[in-house]
Amino acid sequence: MITIRRELGKDTAAREALLDVGYGCARFGKVSHQLRKGRQPSAGLAFVACDCERIVGTVRLWDVATGDGRPALLLGPLTVHPDHRCRGVGSALVQHAVVAAERLGHRAVLLVGDAPYYDRFGFSAEKTGHLWLPGRYDPSRFLARELAPGALDGALGLVRATGQPLPARVEPARVKAAHLAQPLPQAA
Repeated sequence: MITIRRELGKDTAAREALLDVGYGCARFGKVSHQLRKGRQPSAGLAFVACDCERIVGTVRLWDVATGDGRPALLLGPLTVHPDHRCRGVGSALVQHAVVAAERLGHRAVLLVGDAPYYDRFGFSAEKTGHLWLPGRYDPSRFLARELAPGALDGALGLVRATGQPLPARVEPARVKAAHLAQPLPQAA
């Protein structure tokens, strides 16, 4: 049975491995990655799908703003393990993420993806015509869904990241211990 829950810190390695299976290194070259790079997902909006505790799907939402300062979320990446595709796992993740975002008071979700797939969730290119992303992308794949009517009416400009930066990397304990075990230099 598939369950969807919030992503936990312990899920990092499994999520990254799943993204490698789904996208490989190509994910780092995507325009959406530039908006996620060095940022944390939006608070409470990172989810995994599990089959008997095994992570088989993932989706995250990220804080962004339009060029004229309207807050929005960026959905992605969404991926499902090949053994679990075509079973509704991706759909369930998208629906869960959008409902959670709406419940938290967010007003709009943007994404770069397949219009025929995301259309069923209410996403379209209708409200992204005067918005652009920092890099190369196919405008027909730049989609949006308003969670509040009119949230993107008249929106224009470059979409930019606004999320919290990732915390500074903490040195692993074994590296610190090795450093502390070294003798101090003698005064001259």
